[in-house]
Amino acid sequence: MQDIVIENLSKAYDGRPVLQALSLTFPAGQTTAVMAPSGWGKTTLLRILMGLEAPDSGTVRGLAGLRISAVFQEDRLCLQLDAADNVRLVTPGLTRAQAQQALDAVGLQSCAGQPVRELSGGQRRRTAIARALLARWDVLFLDEPFRGLDADTRRLVLDDTRRRCVGRTVILVTHDETEAAAMAACSVLRLGTGVDTQNH
Repeated sequence: MQDIVIENLSKAYDGRPVLQALSLTFPAGQTTAVMAPSGWGKTTLLRILMGLEAPDSGTVRGLAGLRISAVFQEDRLCLQLDAADNVRLVTPGLTRAQAQQALDAVGLQSCAGQPVRELSGGQRRRTAIARALLARWDVLFLDEPFRGLDADTRRLVLDDTRRRCVGRTVILVTHDETEAAAMAACSVLRLGTGVDTQNH
């Protein structure tokens, strides 16, 4: 697998620049954290990398043919299905027992058969994370995935997520330095007037 490289990437909305001549490299097989204040283009960058939006200019290399999975800021679950079936939805052949194991790992032992519309916000968030992790992916995009979880639950979910991501390519958007550290990010890329890269 090769690195993901973006060069001179720019994007504006209604004439307002969000990303300007941005060049970054995301190393293959490692977790990279992207940090910046709200409104500085973190989610836009992920959407461009996932092919959900086109840049105004610039290039993206290293993603062709790769399978991607994602946790968005919105949970994007099927409310009429239960938690286990939401996890199974993106992974053909996954059994309910395997889905139950994934839900157990994020503290949802009693929620597998519960309709998602009945779950709390934090429970839905964990279901979305379990689903993304179990999908067949080469690159995982995480857009503030742990937001809204209490401290103990966050620690549990972070540990499970990090364990499942060892040696794989992950791009994590977060406001929280401790999340980047807990995910063993190899580097932190800071969007702004320039890009400050900290290697760990």
